[in-house]
Amino acid sequence: MSTFDNPFDPDRNLRAGCACGQHQSAAEHEQATAMRCAQIESEEKRYEGVVASAVMRAMFPQDVARRAFLKSVGASTALAALSQFFPLQTATEVFAQAGTPEKKDLKVGFIPITCATPIIMAAPMGFYAKHGLNVEVVKTAGWAVIRDKTINKEYDAAHMLAPMPIAISLGLGANAIPFAVPAIENINGQGIVLATKHKDKRDPKDWKGLKFAIPFDYSMHNYLLRYYLAEHGLDPDTDVQLRSVPPPEMVANLRADNIDGFLAPDNICQRAIYDGVGFMHLLSKEIWDGHPCCSFAASREFITTAPNSFAALTRAIVDATAYASKAENRKQIAEAIAPANYINAPVTVLEQVLTGTYADGLGGVKTDAKRVDFDPFPWQSFAVWMLTQMKRWGQIKGDVDYKAVAEQVYLATDTKKLMTEMGLSPPATAYKSFAVMGKTFDPAKPEDYLASFKIRKAL
Repeated sequence: MSTFDNPFDPDRNLRAGCACGQHQSAAEHEQATAMRCAQIESEEKRYEGVVASAVMRAMFPQDVARRAFLKSVGASTALAALSQFFPLQTATEVFAQAGTPEKKDLKVGFIPITCATPIIMAAPMGFYAKHGLNVEVVKTAGWAVIRDKTINKEYDAAHMLAPMPIAISLGLGANAIPFAVPAIENINGQGIVLATKHKDKRDPKDWKGLKFAIPFDYSMHNYLLRYYLAEHGLDPDTDVQLRSVPPPEMVANLRADNIDGFLAPDNICQRAIYDGVGFMHLLSKEIWDGHPCCSFAASREFITTAPNSFAALTRAIVDATAYASKAENRKQIAEAIAPANYINAPVTVLEQVLTGTYADGLGGVKTDAKRVDFDPFPWQSFAVWMLTQMKRWGQIKGDVDYKAVAEQVYLATDTKKLMTEMGLSPPATAYKSFAVMGKTFDPAKPEDYLASFKIRKAL
């Protein structure tokens, strides 16, 4: 096996050099460029199809008449005939561009983790430029900094933990400022890692007194870890210590024995394994398969003052997310987001996360293609679940209008429309039931769900 064939070789990410510095050779660079051009051409054809379909429906409102016409002349002839009476190419270009952005030069903050993959990759892989924007993605030290810089308008929009825009809108941990989520960045893609010295403590009942890091109080990591501990009979507020630690600092803290483990983004988990200081206890999808983690968020003020810029940003990120959802693109994406100004990690580590073939830190190699996945739709039932956990652990006091908050912050209706316009297939509804550790959550009955937990803060 050559060095470049070994997915776990630490020198695998060293490249001989090409025009962009991300490929082994000029030939590989040209191949990657050709693939990207083919993808852009495919996107353009998709827009053409959406526009042509809309024109056809306008000319033949009745399904029977439309089908009869298409059957009699054929799709290609019908398209040619339409083009004589309606400027399809011009309409396609206008549709793809939508309104002219009020502001083309934008700053979007991100934390250097694989959860931010669509936001990050949209810069080097040209998705922002494709949608008429010049976006500077700014690496940021921690979640509180992301929040504050976005509130202070230093960033136009940001990569945020999925619960953060809810917390900001409700005034939890900061002044109440309306924020909104048009897109989820990633689903799954986290894990519980323990220090190597705890490899014999696989039963959480043996974790009393241990210290765990989470990225932020208002995070899925916090709620999933608390849920997991409580389901094993541990009170996360009394039986263990939970500490907020910025993700880039977690591995160093594990190495220094300041913490015993963490629930963190997969690239942080994999880096701990790569550095030989930890092992994978379980993937977050084993707690809840399909859970959201991070989001793309913006203030309502930015959305209303620069609606075209916001729409273009959202299209670019949804576009990038659709590209990231395809397994065959993951290695190319790993190389694009690996450099120091983005995630600053060995390509090996990022490939293990994005492809789902990874070392577990216990001498094994595992494969799970859905270790991390990308689906932009902002399910409002996700927001309702987060609100139940905020209330469960005392972050929210008193009554909660779950539905109103979810629909104010998670823009499912707008995103559904945008995805449909882009030729994607959004869900028909914004609410769905799902299971967390085998327990079904019904978004229509959040208070019943909350009341079912034995371990929780006094309500």
